[in-house]
Amino acid sequence: MTEIIARRQFAPLYIWLDTAFLIVFMILLMWRKKYMTVAVGLVMGVVYMLVDYGIFNLLLGTRSISEGHSLFLVLLWMSMSYGFTNFAWIWLWMSRDRHLFEWSLLILCWWFCCPMITDTFAGAERITIERTTGAYHGYMAVILIIGYLGLIVYNLRQSDRERRIDIPWLLLIGILVQFGWEAGLLLGGIRSAGFANPIDKLKTLVVDSLLETNLGMPYAYAIFVAYTSGFTEQLKRRDRRISFTDRIAENNREKK
Repeated sequence: MTEIIARRQFAPLYIWLDTAFLIVFMILLMWRKKYMTVAVGLVMGVVYMLVDYGIFNLLLGTRSISEGHSLFLVLLWMSMSYGFTNFAWIWLWMSRDRHLFEWSLLILCWWFCCPMITDTFAGAERITIERTTGAYHGYMAVILIIGYLGLIVYNLRQSDRERRIDIPWLLLIGILVQFGWEAGLLLGGIRSAGFANPIDKLKTLVVDSLLETNLGMPYAYAIFVAYTSGFTEQLKRRDRRISFTDRIAENNREKK
């Protein structure tokens, strides 16, 4: 596969607007007592930062930013923003939250509207940040295939259909969450900046949507099932802890 470049170009105002949204989103989750969702989002924001700055930048040297801007601070915002938003949204999906439509509409509308608001009110200054992917996409593909292989083997061992993991549902979550993010960046001119060839724009959209968030779905679901087997969204112990397979069956029934 030829090199895929993930590039973003945006005004500093975009960072401040998105930070304000992140705070509002967190307040709304806390208001609805989605404490574990908030905790997961914060933890994954830190994980994104460790991966993006520690591995992609320091170890692999694939990150670069336009002169005059702090790579550390911009990556800190990006990691907390998308790490928190993506995985809070994923946790809401896996929890089969009753207000999933409203949460999804809020996130997708913001990803679509924020670039347009920024373009209208921002000055001429732009920050350009990018990373190449050839150094690590193969490793990410290994993580993806191992995770879904584990789900497939688990399902093959289950004679009770109710206790099988809904793999198409996890694929839908993993692909659509990343696609929504990538499409918002592309339509807003943030992801597409600097790409003259439309094929390059679409290649980044498709490959990232299939790979980058989706690779974590099998592991995220295993963590979700393990946690919710014994604890609630409000960080309290369940009245009775249930087994891993019983929790999968219970989660499957929640969609009905």
